[in-house]
Amino acid sequence: MSTNILVVDDEKEIADLVKLYLSNEGYTVTVIHSGKEALESITVNQYDLAILDIMLPDVNGFSICQKIRENYNYPVIMLTAKVEDMDKINGLTLGADDYITKPFNPLEMVARAKAQLRRYKRYNVNDSMDEVHLDHIKEYDFAGLTINSDTRKCTLYGKQISLTPIEFSILWYLCENRGKVVSSEDLFEAVWGEKYIDNNNTVMAHIRRLREKMNEPSRNPKFIKTVWGVGYTIE
Repeated sequence: MSTNILVVDDEKEIADLVKLYLSNEGYTVTVIHSGKEALESITVNQYDLAILDIMLPDVNGFSICQKIRENYNYPVIMLTAKVEDMDKINGLTLGADDYITKPFNPLEMVARAKAQLRRYKRYNVNDSMDEVHLDHIKEYDFAGLTINSDTRKCTLYGKQISLTPIEFSILWYLCENRGKVVSSEDLFEAVWGEKYIDNNNTVMAHIRRLREKMNEPSRNPKFIKTVWGVGYTIE
């Protein structure tokens, strides 16, 4: 079965370059140059990965990412010429999985795309998740929160929560280490499988998104608690 990738960028040269490199890896690539067309495409086509430019002339990449997350869990990589942390936080909070700043090395972009696709496909076939150490435990159930590694489902007080693969992995890792304080560095390296870089806001943005989905108050959350200067814990 082919792997379908959506690339949305109004800069034709960049979009064509991305398509060329991804196509050379054997992926089927659909290129769209407007946000409006992208919104239409995601409702009628099945994709395994979306690469979205943030600055589009009509509908921005943030809005497209948010629309994708309403119904789909496939990974999203954001492209932008801006380097401000706030842009990264905005994209990750809306459900993006990765963030690449222009100009970028096409080989790095391909490597990031492959990493996201490997993680997504592994989760969707319910294979073992070495990077989050599932071991023999298949489900955690406490205080109204249930998370199951076989079904990839999470419920809170009986209501299912729709989580992206990254969000599921973060929550699972915290549950696996329940009662312990997990640093942002350990959490990032366990879930993303990459070396943590100082001042990386990725974990913080995903924790914020998780809390929103769980209807957790930021100042006094019941489940995911912040230990300032140390990390996060589920008690």
